[in-house]
Amino acid sequence: MRKPYLVIAAGGTGGHMFPAQALAEVMLRRGWRVKLSTDARGARYTGGFPHSTEIEQVASATFARGGIIAKAMVPLRVLGGVVSMSWRMLRDRPDVVVGFGGYPSIPALGAAWLLRRPRMIHEQNGVLGRVNTLFAKHVQTVACGTWPTELPEGVEGVHVGNPVRLAVKDRAGAAYIPPGDYPMSILVIGGSQGARILSDVVPPAIASLPLETLQHLRVSHQARDEDGERVAAYYAEQGVDADVQPFFNDVPKRMTEAQLVISRSGASSVADISVIGRPSILVPFAAATADHQTANARGLVEAGAAIRIPESKLTVDSLAEQITAVLQNPKGALQMSQAALSQAKPDAAQDLAALVEMLAGQNAPQDPEGQTE
Repeated sequence: MRKPYLVIAAGGTGGHMFPAQALAEVMLRRGWRVKLSTDARGARYTGGFPHSTEIEQVASATFARGGIIAKAMVPLRVLGGVVSMSWRMLRDRPDVVVGFGGYPSIPALGAAWLLRRPRMIHEQNGVLGRVNTLFAKHVQTVACGTWPTELPEGVEGVHVGNPVRLAVKDRAGAAYIPPGDYPMSILVIGGSQGARILSDVVPPAIASLPLETLQHLRVSHQARDEDGERVAAYYAEQGVDADVQPFFNDVPKRMTEAQLVISRSGASSVADISVIGRPSILVPFAAATADHQTANARGLVEAGAAIRIPESKLTVDSLAEQITAVLQNPKGALQMSQAALSQAKPDAAQDLAALVEMLAGQNAPQDPEGQTE
């Protein structure tokens, strides 16, 4: 018997790829065949996908990078990707196509629109990205990770939340150890490849903390390749116990162990912080399209789970003050962790899977207990 077939299309950042991975994990356990359509950038994030996920690289391009000639070639490359994907869909006839945003999702969504295959998009942020804006009126369903999400006139969204990977869901609501006179941990993450401003401000802010706090503290700091060496050297010079890497493969584990998370407010990071339930200091990326990272942070901030510091106000002193406020107030930190959990949607992947099955007109069985891919 033919397995129902899902094509997932996602762009080349962790913000798009992690929710796509979460959906793939659920659909494979429900007996679906799953193919991921992405580009070379996105392929870097496929290591965590279940081994039975088919990975397909497609031709795509973005206007955000390259010179005049490269940008002039973007429409041709995208069109070539759509044509190529259309031929593949004519052969394989996917039951549903789901786009998670980013330019690499255009070929699959474009082909699905041309061939009238059931299709939907999932928007992680509180403001639609460019590609999802393009397709919002040409899909049957718009699933939203952040609520409310600003949508084009006439488009209705379904709030499912942002799917988190199994490694995160397995730690949902993990017991939180409030800060105290014992080993503590701070996790610093700035998106999938770190953030320059966090590498500039966080180390001196942490180094300025009172000695009675520093002597118990360990830092996990995600920094870009070009920043990593100087960040690690600074921590070492200041006597701060720190692990500095460009990418942590075990973020869920480190987050579970942390008393405080300092992070950008990308949608996936906010979802992970909420599901695991940790106090956080969020620094929205100021150049994000339509300031969507500020929108992403709103729920946690209004719930009292996070402290938001705009980039324009992020200084060593302001950050050190907020870190101290959390680490020297165990009761308040515990309340922040509980408030984060109140914003969580740990079953977002299952809810999104239900929308996929509804589009396909199926009543597929639920996850077999204990079965894994």
